[in-house]
Amino acid sequence: MRSKVVWAALATLVASLGPQVVAQRGATASVPDERVKALVDRLDLERYKVTIKGLTQFGDRRQGTDRNRAAVDWIEAQLKSYGCPTERIRYEFKTPPPNPNPNPAGGAAGRGSVPEAPPTSAGGGRPRGIRTRTSVNTDPNAQPDARVRALNMQPATDGPREEVYCTKVGTTRPDEMYIIGAHMDGHGWGEAANDDGSGTALVMELARVFSGSDVETDRTIRFALWNNEETGLNGAAAYVAQRKDLQGRENPPGSRRFPEPKWLGMIQHDMMLFDHGMPLPDGTMRKEQRLEADVNIEFQSTAKLSGEAQALAWAWHKANERYATDYPAKVGNHMTNTDSTPFMDVVPSISVRENERGTEVGSGWDPQWHQPTDLYSTYNDQDFRLGLNAAQTSLGAVAELTGARIKR
Repeated sequence: MRSKVVWAALATLVASLGPQVVAQRGATASVPDERVKALVDRLDLERYKVTIKGLTQFGDRRQGTDRNRAAVDWIEAQLKSYGCPTERIRYEFKTPPPNPNPNPAGGAAGRGSVPEAPPTSAGGGRPRGIRTRTSVNTDPNAQPDARVRALNMQPATDGPREEVYCTKVGTTRPDEMYIIGAHMDGHGWGEAANDDGSGTALVMELARVFSGSDVETDRTIRFALWNNEETGLNGAAAYVAQRKDLQGRENPPGSRRFPEPKWLGMIQHDMMLFDHGMPLPDGTMRKEQRLEADVNIEFQSTAKLSGEAQALAWAWHKANERYATDYPAKVGNHMTNTDSTPFMDVVPSISVRENERGTEVGSGWDPQWHQPTDLYSTYNDQDFRLGLNAAQTSLGAVAELTGARIKR
């Protein structure tokens, strides 16, 4: 039965591409669409790095601080400079009481430390190989760089929050929309360069390319930079709560303007740079990307729309084959503790990332995760190029699904 659901979802997804795009795919589905490739080629490694570097000027961008608010303003200014009109979501955040039963993988339910694991584990559904403890650093003195430590000194306070998004309106189907997201907040007393400066910069780069004055899309694309991810996906949840019932409503009637077009898919980008493999037996990590480094594309098998989400994940996988220059992609069925989670029962939702979230990241495959070492200077061009390949993958997939092209 599940296979029938997935095939039906695939058929629906293919139908959404429109006859022109489907005809171009034909029997040569792995061959790039030259119109889409021309857009993908507008991505640039150095620009991607500069955007990540720009985000790190605000330290870890912890929610509820002046540095977080300054980062939101900076992101909005950048989006406007691309020609992408912006809006904000506003909501209140109050720190919840401590969770007596924290999620052992960290994240939405009780972010924090993973209980100590034995040096190796095998069997069942557990991670295999070397494992190390993961945790959130809360000690400012663990940050040896006085400049970064000073940037991150202001503590978070409860109260009003804001997050910014911008929109590329479709020309023929403005009432249908894909949401492309990443979270801009971080913590751990570093610069949050990877978690999630790398995903935020990716979304901003896609907004830049699609907002070009010579670029048209049939469908609408929204580029959202969530806040409060590290406190439990609160910014993404606020968007869903405020906007889901507005989908597809023309306002004013007859205007062909849709403040919240119907959601066709939500794609989250969270930690894009570091795939150096499992920890070595002494707990250290390889200095370079592992030979098997890849872009992980995840859907949630228990979501109400899991069949449609799986179809969306495989569309991303195919786009990776067509447009990514260096790193392949892998599809998994366990999407957890990421900003696509509040969307997953409302719209097909997937997550794009550096490692499998539930097993590899949770087993210490990224030693910078929530640590003072999550600094721009930690990463090399192989790492940044992994993020660029994720951007190539997502830009190619979104361009195909929205009928994007360069005007002649």
